[in-house]
Amino acid sequence: MARIRAISIDLDDTLWPIRPTIARAEAALLDWLGQHAPATAAALADGQALRALGRQVLALRPGLQADLSGLRREAIRLALTQAGESPALAEPAFDRFLAERQRVVLFGDAHDALAFLSARYPVVALSNGNADVQRIGIGHYFRASISASVCGVAKPDARIFHAAAQALRLPPQALLHVGDDATMDALGAIDAGMQAVWLNAAGHPWPHDRPPQATVGSLTALCRLLA
Repeated sequence: MARIRAISIDLDDTLWPIRPTIARAEAALLDWLGQHAPATAAALADGQALRALGRQVLALRPGLQADLSGLRREAIRLALTQAGESPALAEPAFDRFLAERQRVVLFGDAHDALAFLSARYPVVALSNGNADVQRIGIGHYFRASISASVCGVAKPDARIFHAAAQALRLPPQALLHVGDDATMDALGAIDAGMQAVWLNAAGHPWPHDRPPQATVGSLTALCRLLA
């Protein structure tokens, strides 16, 4: 790897597992709807129903592609409308979902890794999701946090990677991006002119022609690589 002056790092499935996080948040949403909009809760009891509504919303409003919060909020609003209940409940319902979504359980080595990285480099969070590093309680490790919803584009679009570099006033090639997704994170960073480390805990084969600068199996291994 060339000289690294900063780190950008993905959040979901890099610092914590996302599936159980979303499952808890969706359970909290259904519980809230059961108390305030029971017909909507019944319609969404099938876990795939809200995703199907999300696809309907996206077909009508493709601009929400990079805004997962906006997309989910509008899917909830559509569910309320179809069930004959007040669409105004979409806001507090989504707030309940989002609050639970911030209650992540970090991987066991995440705090130590973030402490190691942030002591040596400026670190930027770079995510397509709607996690809030401040609400989660890890904001002190980061100089900036870039989300797709604020940036207007999602990984692997080069512009979101360039936004991370711009936040630190550095050229893209000075940043090393770390993430679990081979395409969205590693290849996206490479295409944006950055260096990349693929966090490949499952040991999958690299699926693209151009490899990242390094592949590691854990955040601890990443720290050893950069020590």
